[in-house]
Amino acid sequence: MNIHEYQAKQVLAKYGVPVLKGGVAYTPEEAEQVARGLDGPVFVVKSQIHAGGRGKGKFKETEAGDKGGVRVVKSVDEVRENAGQMLGHTLVTHQSGPEGKQVKRVYIEAGCDIKRELYLSMLVDRATSRVTIMASTEGGVEIEEVAAKTPEKIILQDIDPATGIMPFHCRKVAFGLGLEGAQIKSATKLLMALYKAFLETDASMLEINPLVVTGAGEVLPLDAKMNFDSNALYRHPEISELRDEDEEDPAELEATKHDLNYIKLDGAIGCMVNGAGLAMATMDIIKLYGAEPANFLDVGGGATKERVTTAFKIILSDPNVEGILINIFGGIMRCDVIAEGVIAAAKEVSLNVPLVVRLEGTNVDLGKKIMAESGLPIIAADNLADAADKVVKAVKEAQ
Repeated sequence: MNIHEYQAKQVLAKYGVPVLKGGVAYTPEEAEQVARGLDGPVFVVKSQIHAGGRGKGKFKETEAGDKGGVRVVKSVDEVRENAGQMLGHTLVTHQSGPEGKQVKRVYIEAGCDIKRELYLSMLVDRATSRVTIMASTEGGVEIEEVAAKTPEKIILQDIDPATGIMPFHCRKVAFGLGLEGAQIKSATKLLMALYKAFLETDASMLEINPLVVTGAGEVLPLDAKMNFDSNALYRHPEISELRDEDEEDPAELEATKHDLNYIKLDGAIGCMVNGAGLAMATMDIIKLYGAEPANFLDVGGGATKERVTTAFKIILSDPNVEGILINIFGGIMRCDVIAEGVIAAAKEVSLNVPLVVRLEGTNVDLGKKIMAESGLPIIAADNLADAADKVVKAVKEAQ
């Protein structure tokens, strides 16, 4: 689960992370009021959307669209003016996609004396099964670009979970960033607080870009992006409350309401599978046969007819879907239940793309019989390879 920048800073502040004063606003008038409560004369107006690259983004339908979604201004009047140019308008960044995201709130923050811009993040490294600190002297630049062009400028420090973060970890990162004197002490205090926040909130990613060194030698997070392990949110109701459903993909949001695991992808073959491992294998074999999956969708081991029907509708809500592959191994889930759900959904939504179904397991013969007698143009498959081959061919023939 992602949260907005201002929310991330609120979370981090509870753990002693030093953040600049600021406030969120939903109207230009509120933005002006927030600015009046901050130390001027420099303010920063920041669009709040779940996408990176806001500063380089562009707005649709506004004359000041090329100014970006993060602007430095020098008066309260300018705060109000720029907030008005952002709120209610669509911001397009390299992460938002061409459709962009509508800005419904802005964050007004006090300016600061920036001497250097750095990069810092914490994430769970699957290779080492440890929390890893990633840092770079190239602040304000996308880390992917740094990794591609100047990988030697990336500092990596993994943390042994048995000891947790130690001062020497912090010093190594600080030295690598070229910090000195009081800056090292400030960075050490910051890193210790960030690690504590990361661990105790079950975060999966924390990114600060840029991390700045001020003229007074303080090391501060000028931005903050946090992502949390959705499987651990039951332990953090206070974080769950920060969820902004307006920022989420409508299909993924609908899926969570029905306990379905759905992730939209860029391909043309919709997938409905029971079990995450089988879903991954299904996606792989679709690619092997020359096509791309349109989604990851795991209906779980004990799905009902209603959940299967909902899953089918969610797949078809994606306009890019040109064919559907249903791959079910009936263990806890019975194949006849799957068949009934598929038929009900297909009739309700007026199926107009090729549908290939591979069933195996409990009540498989009954499931196949139900589909064969449905009167729907369902293509039966004997195994996974046969299913992938048939759905790819059917899509190509339909084009």
